[in-house]
Amino acid sequence: MKLGVIIETKEFEKSWNAMRFAVTAKKTGHEVKVFLMGEAVEIEFLTHEKYDVSAQVKAFNELEGEILACGTCLKGRGMNGTDVCPLSTMIDCVEVVEWADKVVTF
Repeated sequence: MKLGVIIETKEFEKSWNAMRFAVTAKKTGHEVKVFLMGEAVEIEFLTHEKYDVSAQVKAFNELEGEILACGTCLKGRGMNGTDVCPLSTMIDCVEVVEWADKVVTF
């Protein structure tokens, strides 16, 4: 199944669970694309002793999962896209939703 995951939070536990969901979905054979918007564009660098979001982002990337980050949201924070979370657009978000069989939002 093709799963789209939209993440809008950088709250440690919620973003950690969102990325754990994406990792688990990849590991069980699903195609997964993640779109980050709002404060979630910061999750690549979130670490916490209990909820290490950045480790989940890294694990998803190692499974060749695709992550896209809202360019407007990045620019509003003075950030740029990275190799793991490239700068993307709302058109890319729409395309993820069109591509997916199901979409989950965190």
